[in-house]
Amino acid sequence: MTHKIHFISLVTLGLLTACSSLEEREMASGSFDYLQENPGQRIDIPEDVDTPNFSDAYKLPEIGEQAQKGTMGEALSIASPALVLPIVTGSHIEEGSKDATIWFDQVDDSQALDITIWNSLIAFLEKEGIGVKEFNKERQFLETDWLIIDEASNAKWYSWSKSARVTGQRFKFDLELKPHGRTAALKAQLLEYKQQDSPDSPEITQSTEERRHAVDILNEVVKHYEFEIKLADVKRIREIRQGLAMALGFDEDGEAAYVVDAKYDIAWPRFLLVLRKLGFDVKDYDKSTGLLFTKFNGVDDGWWSGMWGDDNTELNLTEEEYRFKLGDLGPKTSVTLLDSDSKPFPVNKLTDLYDAFSKVMSAENLDI
Repeated sequence: MTHKIHFISLVTLGLLTACSSLEEREMASGSFDYLQENPGQRIDIPEDVDTPNFSDAYKLPEIGEQAQKGTMGEALSIASPALVLPIVTGSHIEEGSKDATIWFDQVDDSQALDITIWNSLIAFLEKEGIGVKEFNKERQFLETDWLIIDEASNAKWYSWSKSARVTGQRFKFDLELKPHGRTAALKAQLLEYKQQDSPDSPEITQSTEERRHAVDILNEVVKHYEFEIKLADVKRIREIRQGLAMALGFDEDGEAAYVVDAKYDIAWPRFLLVLRKLGFDVKDYDKSTGLLFTKFNGVDDGWWSGMWGDDNTELNLTEEEYRFKLGDLGPKTSVTLLDSDSKPFPVNKLTDLYDAFSKVMSAENLDI
């Protein structure tokens, strides 16, 4: 029992010690008596004593012109440096850059890169309730309205950092798009700032941490961008695995083909699964042209019978090489069957194979 009381006392003491304000946690601890010192005084050497050799090995360098003056003692923040986090696939930062800037490379070709970035940024601002003061797509910049942060109301009940500080911030985002359109840099910049440490304190209109605020908002934008990509990937995988309807029709050249009720980016990976289930070995492919080069090895009897029960449907094909061509029909995708010489299958042969392809295409939860 004594040990238990002793443990609770230690925990309570730790909590009380840790309950410091946010401002105090960003401030160096200890005494600031050094501020009263007058540095640079040499030792007085009596006339009858030899002057020792002084070394400047540990002499502090002169403060540069760009250095912030007066950031000593309680005014000096000891918060860790703010880093831009390139957590999105295809993103990176330039080594040595001091700006709040992140670079994105084109990963998804379904939409122009600059449109993707702007859409994600605007969606983030809407989600956070931050207004847009000005957006100029031609000049590739966006200015936000005020972002107000009340640290007292946002603090969790278990937070060890308490603060009554209220801050307001306005940002500008600039997008630099490379001429080829497949790489872009998004830069965040703090435009205006206001701060009150308590309801009775005067308003501060100049931030000492402009880069930190810009990096913080940029990282939040990047996190939202990554979330949207992951959400899109999950949705895409779900669409690929679910059954897709297919019908007989024609491709864009007027040849008889199968028409899948899905966009090209969904039908393409789905059809690769269908071919594998039907016993085709994909030897080579080119998604940009829609061509697949395959070798038919025969249907896996165990998988086929397990899926269709007593249905003896099978592919009436000899075990040789075949080609398939997928075409983008907007909301649908055409699949043209070709022989090894790239000649389209006759209509009767296409119809004969339709049931097998259609059943696998419509099957739910195919393994990826």
